Amino acid sequence: MTKFGVFLPVSGRAASRQTLMQAAQRAEALGYDSVWAADRLVMPWKIDTTYPYSKEATFIVPPDRPFFDTLTCLAFLAGCTERIQLGMSVMVMPYRHPLHWAKIATTIDQLSTGRLILGVGVGWMEEEFAAMNAPFKERGKVSDEQLTLLQRLWTEEHINFHGAYYRVEDIAFNPKPYQKPRLPIWVGGEGMHAQRRAARYGDAWFPYFVRITPRRLLDGFENVRREAQTVGRNPDEVKLACCLPVELTSADAPPIEEYLKGSVKQVAERLRQFIDVGATHIGLQFMIPHYPERQEQIERFAEEALPALKAYQR
Repeated sequence: MTKFGVFLPVSGRAASRQTLMQAAQRAEALGYDSVWAADRLVMPWKIDTTYPYSKEATFIVPPDRPFFDTLTCLAFLAGCTERIQLGMSVMVMPYRHPLHWAKIATTIDQLSTGRLILGVGVGWMEEEFAAMNAPFKERGKVSDEQLTLLQRLWTEEHINFHGAYYRVEDIAFNPKPYQKPRLPIWVGGEGMHAQRRAARYGDAWFPYFVRITPRRLLDGFENVRREAQTVGRNPDEVKLACCLPVELTSADAPPIEEYLKGSVKQVAERLRQFIDVGATHIGLQFMIPHYPERQEQIERFAEEALPALKAYQR
């Protein structure tokens, strides 16, 4: 059955201890399956890199607004919730050290009793990499090596690893993840390289498309499955998940083509088509900037659409 999640207010004026806690607890009470936190470590005042995840292709959080640390937020929410899954969409790997972030992620998985979904990606903002003194052009290779090391950390007792970027000698890494056989790795990114990374290392391909039809999403996933078979994996081991922005209108809008904008009924009808092409988990980012109105839309969608979407799959 396809699950549905909602993004958390980890950035902007609304970001606070109280709003985070209330948002996660309310999402759990409303019947959402997951909450999602975006990732950003530093915010340059001037960003020339094209942002691929907004309609305007520019980053949507001003640099003078707070942006909480993703892993810290999810660790906090692990103690404030009971059942809802806690997801990262997505953590930028290559400017973090894998031993450090893997320890934090595994700890969150233990403390949440297996509710963490580890969405990972290679990043997109060149200015952020410069601030972190990390190689931007090598970020894909660095990320692949981190994911290779991660498998050793989660499965071996005496870990040795000699790579181009990381080298460890006879170390232990405990505890192992709460979830077995491992903490789920959902590989973000939309292009060919991301699809190949998902096929080789991922439990799911996890793109964020601003504009996408169900058919085009399926085309990309079918390529992931072919790549998985090429590297000797069972294609069924890699699932399809995605994140989609949503703009709800009070009345019916023009028919939805590539962008989820319309009434609750229109958006729910389109989401049924994503269910039909095999999406197993969809993170919804309600795009209205004013947080109280955003929360109202989250509530309205849960009350008017979630029950019908779940009933559709029975």
